[in-house]
Amino acid sequence: MMTQAPDIATSHSLLLALKENFNSVVIGQEQAVDDVLACVAAGGHILVEGVPGLAKTLLARSLAQSADAEHVRIQFTPDLMPSDITGHTMFEQDTNKFIVREGPIFANIVIADEINRAPAKTQSALLEAMQEQQVSIEGDSRALPNPFIVIATQNPIEQEGTYPLPMAQLDRFLCKLLIDYPEPNDEIRMLKLVTHEQVANQFSLEDLKPVASTSDLIAIQTATSFISVDDSVQKYIVDIVSATRAWNGIDVGAGPRASISLLRAARGHAMLQGQSFVTPDNVKSMAPAVLRHRIQLTPDLEIEGYKPDDMVANLLNDTNAPRQ
Repeated sequence: MMTQAPDIATSHSLLLALKENFNSVVIGQEQAVDDVLACVAAGGHILVEGVPGLAKTLLARSLAQSADAEHVRIQFTPDLMPSDITGHTMFEQDTNKFIVREGPIFANIVIADEINRAPAKTQSALLEAMQEQQVSIEGDSRALPNPFIVIATQNPIEQEGTYPLPMAQLDRFLCKLLIDYPEPNDEIRMLKLVTHEQVANQFSLEDLKPVASTSDLIAIQTATSFISVDDSVQKYIVDIVSATRAWNGIDVGAGPRASISLLRAARGHAMLQGQSFVTPDNVKSMAPAVLRHRIQLTPDLEIEGYKPDDMVANLLNDTNAPRQ
């Protein structure tokens, strides 16, 4: 018996409604909003990097409120313990038994603020959750809710008191998004929205109404998984990822998970465009976000100021795309 493909048009409409909601509060970050929605459609975790004050946390909170999802914000600090995230067992005197107290990670959307401020031991508490959608508490595995999305933020300029994320953890993020300064006109619009009849300097989300539900997110992710990918496009994806392993200037190339992630992200981008199939342009659009945190440049290129995005752009130019 064949499984009927979900309605792509309905899922596309829901994504557009989410996008409109996002753009009403996240000003001047259209590319970041599109990339977040593509990742959400693909069911992946997101790492957002940018200097302080560029709406990284606001972007994550907007997603949670727009989808009416159970969410939690965890502020990562040097003294944060793994059990503070996953939970722990405790003795209850009333029942004379040990009980499990679940940690904040048991939510649909987990906002991990300044994730690189916590030591590696605490960061690793997220590995099992992000890969297996479960956590182990005192040897007992517990499933996390569905959908489950981790949106982590980090500030690139704050070096003191930070711990770089290990490659194993970075690889679990479907995409790494870079948020840059807004254009002057966008910043003026932001000033009017944030300061008008408000005392605080934070944008209020009280008026942001849900336009979808967690069930809708699951439906979007299911529909996205049905978007077709031609064999030639799959080969194109593998060619791009394989090129990172032999590219001059790249010290460590991307692994097989990058190929899987790029295909998933390209499907998410196709869904955002309302397409029923993946094109090479979808792949090109998501390649920087999927690959920038999975490659390491040689020390001499880093000293010269080159960025991973520069290498990704070069190899995309030199990798032959299939004809659409």
